[in-house]
Amino acid sequence: MSFVSFEKTGSVATITLDRPERRNAFNTPMSVEIEAAIDQVESDDGIRAAVLRATYSGARPVFCAGYDLTGGIGDEHGAFTERGGFGGLTARDRSKPLIAAVDGFAVAGGFELVLACDLVVASRRASFALAEVKWNLIAAAGGVVRLTRIVGRPVAMDLLLTGSELPADRAFQLGLVSRLAEDGDVDAVALDLAATIAANAPLAVRLTRAAVIRSEYCDDVEAEKMNADLTEAVSDSADSAEGVRAFLERRAPVWTGR
Repeated sequence: MSFVSFEKTGSVATITLDRPERRNAFNTPMSVEIEAAIDQVESDDGIRAAVLRATYSGARPVFCAGYDLTGGIGDEHGAFTERGGFGGLTARDRSKPLIAAVDGFAVAGGFELVLACDLVVASRRASFALAEVKWNLIAAAGGVVRLTRIVGRPVAMDLLLTGSELPADRAFQLGLVSRLAEDGDVDAVALDLAATIAANAPLAVRLTRAAVIRSEYCDDVEAEKMNADLTEAVSDSADSAEGVRAFLERRAPVWTGR
């Protein structure tokens, strides 16, 4: 890969946006590499959680500046991939937790990549913005919908119509950021979070993640049925029996994901 690096340590994968000379802005080739990295995470049974981070350079750290408009005229695909959508990620159907580790500015499509992740760890110097209206564009790769669902309509409307930056501490108060880290400590906090998740029963983690996502779209009747179906799926699994044995034997469980 030329623009994205991939590393696996134990049961946690790390995906790094590695184009700092362009503020990690992505084009179609970089989007294809992001999609390929997600493919590795999803296809490897040994990986149970992943972290999306970035390489930084310059006076102001930038997680991702979004779509690289300098190559936009000749980029007929517009940085979309067939399965991942914009940036190779924003429309991707996934089953494993993905944590964004943001230690700088995430703007436009870069913020949409963050919003497509399941959890966000950010440093106090991090900030976020969907500034498309300043250039007669729309944050159409999930940004408008996801931001509104997370922070609520009034705040989302303010941010989207002004293009203003959202500081990390305010994003934490609003629930967009789940864990706030000191500058430079983001990767360590995100990796620790990923390791904690990865140590839990993988089937239960995957089904719980799916339930949280599906609950955003269903009514109470559908939610009750979904919870019953997921509970049955977990209860009937081999890992459920292993969890009970491990508890009674006072030892760490050995999960198989089945």
